[in-house]
Amino acid sequence: MIRSSQTRTVTRQSGAIVRLYERSQVGWRKVATGVAALLALAMGYHVIFGQNGLTVYQQKRQDAQTLDRQLHSLKRENDLLKGHVERLQNDPNAIEHQAREELHYTRPGEVIYTLPASAGASGTRSEPVPAKQ
Repeated sequence: MIRSSQTRTVTRQSGAIVRLYERSQVGWRKVATGVAALLALAMGYHVIFGQNGLTVYQQKRQDAQTLDRQLHSLKRENDLLKGHVERLQNDPNAIEHQAREELHYTRPGEVIYTLPASAGASGTRSEPVPAKQ
C-alpha cells in the first residue's frame, strides 16, 4: 500500500509538472507571437517611413518628374533660341527686324510711338519718339 500511495504522489507530481510545462509553452508561444508582431510592425514602419521608404521614394519620383518637365521646357527654349540665332546669322530681314525692335531704328519717313507701361491703366498717350536713322 505504501508503494501505491507513493506512486500516486509521484504521478500527481509528474502530472503537475506536465501541466506547468504545457502552460509555460502556451505562455512562450504568446510571447513569441507578440515579439513577431512587434518585429513585423517595426519593419513595416521602416519600409514606409525609413531612410529609403515609400514616402521618400514618392518624393524622389515627384522630384524626378519635375526635373524632367524642366528639362523638356529648357530643351524647347534652347531649340527656339538656336533657330533665332540661325535666322540672325543668315537672314538680313531678321537682323533688320531685331535692330528695329531693340534699337528703335526706323526707315526714312517712319515714326515710332512708344507707350509707357502704365498707359492702359491711366489712359494717357505719349509723344512720338525721334527715330534713329
